[in-house]
Amino acid sequence: MEKVARVIRDSVSETIQLHLNDPRISGLISVTEVDVAPDMKNATVRLSIFATDEKTKPTTMLAIQHAAGVFQRHLGQILTGRTCPRLHFELDTKMQKTLQILQLIDKATQEYKERDTDDDTSGIDDSADTIGRDEHGDSADRNKP
Repeated sequence: MEKVARVIRDSVSETIQLHLNDPRISGLISVTEVDVAPDMKNATVRLSIFATDEKTKPTTMLAIQHAAGVFQRHLGQILTGRTCPRLHFELDTKMQKTLQILQLIDKATQEYKERDTDDDTSGIDDSADTIGRDEHGDSADRNKP
């Protein structure tokens, strides 16, 4: 199954790059996952589309689904088994969600650094309060035995 999934992924990627000339297809398209049914009759191909405009993603996905016959024909020429799985295309949003989470983490980190910088420049020197204290916070008199 993994070998068939890998062949499907490579075939779909190659078909997108070399055999589709649809003007509706724009942006960077990546095959993120291929799930092949145990009976090998169907396969779900998940695509990640990175476009400059969010409005072009559905149009690109529609164009890819419309070109399903081109993908099937190309895959049929490559697979040597008795059956060629019927391809179903889905938009994979995991990458986009991951990027959004990373952006939120970066934003929170930046806000934390800015707040930390503001606290450091407030002019209060806390270091003098901790000098002369032991690990329990008690005054440590170094002159007593």
